[in-house]
Amino acid sequence: MEKLLDKTIPGKARAEYIEVEPNIRLHITDAGEGRPIVLIPGWPLSDEMYEYQYNDLINKNFRVIGITLRGFGKSDKPYGEYNYDVHALDIKKVLDKLDIKGAVLCGFSMGGAIAIRYVSAYNGTHVSKLALVGAAAPIWTQRKDFPYNLPKSAVDDLIELNYQDRPKLLSDFAKIFSATETSLNEGIGNWLNGICLSASSHATAQCLIALRDTDLRSDLGKIKIPTAIMHGKKDKICSFDLAEQMKAGISDSHIVAFENSGHSLFLEETHKFNAELIKFAGK
Repeated sequence: MEKLLDKTIPGKARAEYIEVEPNIRLHITDAGEGRPIVLIPGWPLSDEMYEYQYNDLINKNFRVIGITLRGFGKSDKPYGEYNYDVHALDIKKVLDKLDIKGAVLCGFSMGGAIAIRYVSAYNGTHVSKLALVGAAAPIWTQRKDFPYNLPKSAVDDLIELNYQDRPKLLSDFAKIFSATETSLNEGIGNWLNGICLSASSHATAQCLIALRDTDLRSDLGKIKIPTAIMHGKKDKICSFDLAEQMKAGISDSHIVAFENSGHSLFLEETHKFNAELIKFAGK
């Protein structure tokens, strides 16, 4: 009977939800066989954002595990803390339960920042490579000694708008998500918006606070695994300056520039993005 319930048997259904705390389950997409690639979504998306990566990766003989962070998508949405440490520990609990070894950890935007914290905090346990995609790191907002990207006041405005008119927050964000407002077609834009709307208001705001306030510069030096930094040259949400700062701070890292992309490089240059991730994961 026990074998019939084993979620890891090829061809058998795998767990779609994993409990990380009592009454808190994360939604997981887990498919394919081979070296694991773990995909962490960005704010305020879910693992569904990787729809156009899953098939390519599975067909190239990878096991793909998408993890939707608490508060977003189909994961549970508790009130409470949503800092990077909370998310990194959730990811560790999922990878512990799945007994993952030697994975490529790939994080997009805020998911990239959380992936950095995960590798730093847990000494890269379960993972052997890191892919940072349009990552909101090492800091998303400006400091006296960090003149890059957004001023803190701009994020304060986003937080305020979240509590007044969250659909407007998302539509405003969508306008700067890509290189131009027409880089993604209307159908793809509506699909992304639907994913974002499924987030909780509380998580949306709390993660903006984490994005605004967290400084990962000291984490970068603790990353000792090969790291690919994939970043759009026309990114308006996480400027290309951030990619260069990550490259300077992570010893074994290289930048893969996406000349024609804004923040949504995984959709604007899907073929190149998938090919680069497959190439990096297969080395």
